[in-house]
Amino acid sequence: MIFAPRLFEFKKNKLIPIDEFVEKALYKPDIGYYTKKIPFGKRGDFITAPTISNLFSEIISIWVISTWEKLGKPKNFNIVELGPGDGTLVKVLLNVFKKFPSFYNAKKLFLFEKSKFLTKLQRENIDNTEVKWIKNFNNIKKGPVIFFGNEFFDAISIKQFKRSKKSLLEKYYTIRDDNEIFEIFKKASVNDKKMINSFKTLKNLNFIEFPKNGFDELKKIIKKISILKGCILLVDYGYLKENNQSTLQSVFKHKKNFLLKNLGKSDITYHVNFSLLSEFFLKNKLKVKKTVTQREFLNRMGIKLRAEILSKKMKFRDQSDLYSRLQRLIDPGQMGHLFKIILAYNLKINKYPGFK
Repeated sequence: MIFAPRLFEFKKNKLIPIDEFVEKALYKPDIGYYTKKIPFGKRGDFITAPTISNLFSEIISIWVISTWEKLGKPKNFNIVELGPGDGTLVKVLLNVFKKFPSFYNAKKLFLFEKSKFLTKLQRENIDNTEVKWIKNFNNIKKGPVIFFGNEFFDAISIKQFKRSKKSLLEKYYTIRDDNEIFEIFKKASVNDKKMINSFKTLKNLNFIEFPKNGFDELKKIIKKISILKGCILLVDYGYLKENNQSTLQSVFKHKKNFLLKNLGKSDITYHVNFSLLSEFFLKNKLKVKKTVTQREFLNRMGIKLRAEILSKKMKFRDQSDLYSRLQRLIDPGQMGHLFKIILAYNLKINKYPGFK
């Protein structure tokens, strides 16, 4: 029996779509997960690639610089990190960028962050004079733009549906008079049914996870890319083959947590459907490179060679730590295969480092 925390103020007997429910649990001011708690690191609930090893962030910075060079080294160049976490990746990016003066002088670096709490944390960790925090993309006006997000998309709430013989049903939660949470399926709206039926990727699925809110965010990004030219590089955990079940998951203190427990204290995410994401980008007139695993991308970008160079100046203990962290990033049984990388773009160049 699971009870709704009183703080969330869900109205009794009202049907709440699962995306709205999760959105409140994550972002409701003062009580949502991302509004009051540092989620990263040993004291938090999960660890991300940038906090595992600076090697990951260095590779991303080199990818950005290489793309800038392929574009002919434009004098105005924009980089937007989507959901910068605690700012670890940005700090490494800036350190690498400074080693390339012509690029450093051309770039403008923006941080797109929804959480006021995390924005404050980032401001404490990053030199404020070198970056600009934004809530929308209106101030990005000149030059090509690269959007980058590491575990950005999985943190945006999703809708869930299942097919019956005659209709499409959407998943809701409801709070009964005794404050207990129940799961209910209700006939989906005509618009949602039409939208889902427009994607070939979802055609044969009986259980569907649809990132409506995530796609709304991406439409704003695509609009900016269509005006200025550019690309979006997303790194996240997810799958390519058909999946017919819920991937919603809750993490609390680095362990899987029952979804409806510890609301406001635990992270709630899902596994990204990269085939659906690719189809969405194509529908919106962007070109898409074939999705690659994190292992493939980092190996093609030379992460092992970078580790070898760094290790030559290290003591044995530090070398062991370096390679242990590297293995976590690229090992097939850890992050290597689970995490995938997708690139969508409207630039004239078709060859990008890390992709075939």
